[in-house]
Amino acid sequence: MLYNGEHVGDGTGPECDVAVDPIDGTRLAALGINNALAVLAVAERGTMFDPSAVFYMQKLVTGPEAADVVDLRLPVKQNLHLIAKAKGVKINQLNVMILDRDRHRGLVEEIREAGARTKFIMDGDVAGAIAAARSGTGVDALMGIGGTPEGIVTACAIKTLGGVIQGRLWPTNDDEKQKAIDAGHDLDRVLSTDDLVTGDNCYFAATGITDGDLLRGVRYAKDKVLTQSIVMRSKSGTVRFVDGEHQAHKWESYSRQS
Repeated sequence: MLYNGEHVGDGTGPECDVAVDPIDGTRLAALGINNALAVLAVAERGTMFDPSAVFYMQKLVTGPEAADVVDLRLPVKQNLHLIAKAKGVKINQLNVMILDRDRHRGLVEEIREAGARTKFIMDGDVAGAIAAARSGTGVDALMGIGGTPEGIVTACAIKTLGGVIQGRLWPTNDDEKQKAIDAGHDLDRVLSTDDLVTGDNCYFAATGITDGDLLRGVRYAKDKVLTQSIVMRSKSGTVRFVDGEHQAHKWESYSRQS
């Protein structure tokens, strides 16, 4: 992992902001459960939001159809009705992805009382957020509280895919809250996609570790390691899927040298 403000590189080439999550879904990877990813996002220097000491944020992610109508400040039921109307479906046809956490009990009740369905994930809300923004995934929205770094990484992907991510910083204790206020953060402010990444020239890349809604996981075939990755560029709106074949014996030799 990189800590906030860490400098990497040798000073040559263009300056940029980098956000990484070597394993988005550490527990998923350890247990062989779906949706573990290795994730990297890059944007022009100074364009990524700096959350300072606040590690969590409240999030709302949905696809292009409802991007202009949802608002994190609205009641959950109202947002779900707006998403359903924008997609031209009934609210009971909506699937909302949410991290399986005790803190989300009230949110889950609101979603179900509104008539929508919930799809729980143990970890890895980057994959969940991208699924919510892409068509054909069976996911219509992601809601709940997750990591702020993951929210910024997701914003880079949303810049390419369309849709929206909205977030609001969620300090976990008074000390973290005070540090955020001292850093100049308005804790009531709803951050949009353009607030989380202000530029329009950013890249997102992810490789599947385990099978999931977005990518196939790593596979082994004799002397080969097979991977599947997704690469996005916001400026062109390009999304590429890359199937990789890696020679295992060359990897082993390379790793010994390094």
